[in-house]
Amino acid sequence: MNYRHAFHAGNHADVLKHVALLALCDALTAKPAPLFALDTHAGRGLYPLDGNSALRTGEAEGGIGRLLAEAPKQPAIGRYLAAVRACRTEHGPSAYPGSPWLLSHALRADDRIAACELQPEEAEQLKHNFERDARIAVHQRDGYAAMKALLPPKFGATRYNRGLVLIDPPFEAQLEEFDTALGALREAQARWPQGSYVLWYPIKRRRALQPFYRRAATLPAKSILTAELLVRADDSPLRMNGSGLLVLNPPWQFDRVLSEALPVLARTLGETADAGSAVTWLKQAD
Repeated sequence: MNYRHAFHAGNHADVLKHVALLALCDALTAKPAPLFALDTHAGRGLYPLDGNSALRTGEAEGGIGRLLAEAPKQPAIGRYLAAVRACRTEHGPSAYPGSPWLLSHALRADDRIAACELQPEEAEQLKHNFERDARIAVHQRDGYAAMKALLPPKFGATRYNRGLVLIDPPFEAQLEEFDTALGALREAQARWPQGSYVLWYPIKRRRALQPFYRRAATLPAKSILTAELLVRADDSPLRMNGSGLLVLNPPWQFDRVLSEALPVLARTLGETADAGSAVTWLKQAD
């Protein structure tokens, strides 16, 4: 695997993913019971946007850079921007928080986080970045295998009946990645059906995703939705025109939070008149 997230940190896909992740954490922590969070493809968890990798692509300029400059007055987006600013207060003015940092920021003292990263260099940096946070266990291992090994979650005598799993693969296998991810989700649901699951996916040509939508709707979750953000028309196989999240067992009113935030993101980050967003139910609980 050659993917390095440092080239893409802070881009429009990260913005979508991280706005939603914080909203999910806030919804889950509204109840007092402790949570478990599994980040299957965690990366290093913290990125310098003035580093060579980020500067080479310039993707952050059209994502977090534009959003910080515009600072739209929308609660879920404001929550995300406040987290980015908190990260920069701690780590410097060009820092960008990956999902492990956001989980550590949003979750509580009695919650637990498992962050998995397969690449040795990235895993080593991940361990270094969170070595002082006793809530986070870093695993250098395949994230899909970790879903089998770590679910249902138990630490000592504590069983975690609530929580989330974030699956953020690099999609180097292109459409074949959907087969792997959907299979892993089906197996994980059988072991931990009460968890909330989020799968990030790229959007190039929407018609290529139709089999994925149909198969995702058959997963055994009680409720399933997709949340998608496009920055340009979804008609080119040569570039990522947007991205989406498949969410299994979303908390109550999570769809409303995203339905209010995503149109603002589309207006702020859109590059053409074809930019847009959608929150769509594939299955709703009775």
